[in-house]
Amino acid sequence: MIQLKVNGLQVEVDDGATLLTAARKAGVHVPTLCHHPRLPPLAVCRMCVVEVEGTQRLQPSCATAAKQGDIVETESGVVRTFRQANAEWLLARHPDSCMHCEVNGACRLQSLVHEHQWESRWPHVPAVLPGPGAHLVTDHTSPSIWRDLSKCIECGLCAQVCGSPGQEQHVIGFAGRAGDRAPVTVFDQPLAETRCISCGQCTLVCPVGALVEAPAWHAALEVLDSRQHMAVAMVAPATRIAIGEEFGFKPGTISTGRLINALRALGFKQVFDVNFGADVTIMEESAELLGRLMDGRQLPLLTSCCPAWVNWVEINRPDLLVHLSDTRSPQQILGSLTKRGPFARTLAATAGRPTQAFVVGIMPCTAKKDEALRPGMSGDVDLVLTTRELARMIRARDIAFGALDDDGRFDDPLGESTGAGQIFGASGGVMEALVRTASFIVRGDRTLPLEWHQLRGVDEGIKTTDVPGMGRVAVCNGIAVAQRLLQTEGWRTEYVAIEVMACPGGCLGGGGEPKSQDRDILTKRAQAIYTLDGAAPRRRSHENLSVQALYAEAIGEANGVAAQALLHTAYAPRGSARSLLMRFLDAVDRRDAHTAASLIHPDGDWITGADLGEAHGPIEVAQLIGKLPPRDEGEAIARHRMAVAASLDDLTVITPAGECCRFELELETAPGTGSPPLIKRLVRKRL
Repeated sequence: MIQLKVNGLQVEVDDGATLLTAARKAGVHVPTLCHHPRLPPLAVCRMCVVEVEGTQRLQPSCATAAKQGDIVETESGVVRTFRQANAEWLLARHPDSCMHCEVNGACRLQSLVHEHQWESRWPHVPAVLPGPGAHLVTDHTSPSIWRDLSKCIECGLCAQVCGSPGQEQHVIGFAGRAGDRAPVTVFDQPLAETRCISCGQCTLVCPVGALVEAPAWHAALEVLDSRQHMAVAMVAPATRIAIGEEFGFKPGTISTGRLINALRALGFKQVFDVNFGADVTIMEESAELLGRLMDGRQLPLLTSCCPAWVNWVEINRPDLLVHLSDTRSPQQILGSLTKRGPFARTLAATAGRPTQAFVVGIMPCTAKKDEALRPGMSGDVDLVLTTRELARMIRARDIAFGALDDDGRFDDPLGESTGAGQIFGASGGVMEALVRTASFIVRGDRTLPLEWHQLRGVDEGIKTTDVPGMGRVAVCNGIAVAQRLLQTEGWRTEYVAIEVMACPGGCLGGGGEPKSQDRDILTKRAQAIYTLDGAAPRRRSHENLSVQALYAEAIGEANGVAAQALLHTAYAPRGSARSLLMRFLDAVDRRDAHTAASLIHPDGDWITGADLGEAHGPIEVAQLIGKLPPRDEGEAIARHRMAVAASLDDLTVITPAGECCRFELELETAPGTGSPPLIKRLVRKRL
């Protein structure tokens, strides 16, 4: 142990601790901008400098090891003067647009300036210098993440968390020197054209508004305020644990009832539990896994609940697509059940006509925004809000979250859930829930334990255990861990199932969760998750009575014909002909003429092979789609589906009418552009 003094206070810290750790242990506040407890110290913002007796220069407390007998001053005149000058330079490079910024009120630079009443004394200097070869400043191309380099303070946290110390995706990195230094994508590509998987960890660590989740809460408030829609909210397990942190509750506080009451105060007519969708996911994944075990094919099964992980596979390792479970995530299952399941029938009966709910997902994840737009699923969930966005909505409507009663309850029929659904929020939770049900189906008894502690933990990289009657399973905590596992070949024979969550800690550490400087934040959130599981009257997904009724009355057999149409999805390598066909047919199903036409080459042909005839070029394609009958509502919604869930190039499709057909597709890049290939010729042939 090391003993030292901070502002005259005696403090004792572990060997290797930094001066910043010592100051915080002494209860002394030291401002930081580039520090994050999960990442190695960078010491570039210089806001955390302190004066150490016996040294000639101010020391960055985040990167300076405490030594025995150190005498540290954090608020001396020299330190204050330096911090103010540093802040004034940052302000000179920062836009004065706080009122329009998504992180207004939650920006660490803004908080520092407000606390100390610092002012900008220097002429404005753009954070990104204009001129030939200038970096892309504003980028809204991604459905999940927005970038604005004009607000960047060059802290380096985004490059770190995207790089080797973090997710190992290397989508964002520093380029340029001196005043032109900025965190950019490779070749300054728009984010949507990179290998970004939309995990959102960059938005989680950004101290300002340079990287934020693509905001949808403004649109959500417009819908709620109009009172023209049956607005339905569905709440993820991790959100009910973390939302309280946005309003001063201690980490790990369970706020389910308050959250439900806040959503009702905002104007949502129904509030459903995503855990219900999680229980259905387990029913389908269990049937899928056991079917593969019986056939000895496409093992191990890779879970598919994490959309960032699915993105990674489609972008980087399409050879793994056949291993992915084709069961939809809980969000998309609950969305399809709300829009096209029994609830749609109830809603139509109430309205006296076929109608649809307006479904808003409340998620801990930025990639869920991306997932809601995937071909074959788009429209089942209308908007996705992160936990942070929901907090902004609640504040915007002056709802005193802390004063709300904690007695809110989810609505039936999609509000019942088990403990297995709740643990989906933590790394290892999906696998533990899967093991609880699949092992019961295999053995037909309850002799195996409910709690599989070998699969739990927010810090461990790979967690494994042997399940009697099934085999060995594994959990990868974070996309970087999964990448390292998949670089070997042993996983193909060692495991029967592997869970991957792209964000460390699972959804509890998702890119849309509240930002925190608490080193133990994930552990505290996880403890709350398992508390809810332990208190649940039913803890296996197949014990959910509402889920049992759903299968008995509407779905039939798990992984059966009806389930395949409503609860499953398909995959394709990004940029492939199969992917482009899926996007085009999805646009046709949604009667989105603009999107469909944007996928057609200027000299492209669409030969429908039906009474619709043919169309040449984007304009005629848009006109043809405009002539199609209006899209059905409620249970009558039908879509094209890929006949094979996972393939590199199979173009066989099941039409909304149930016919099987095959498409022939030719791609070609539009002349004079560097854009991705477009559809040059599309021909439909009946089988």
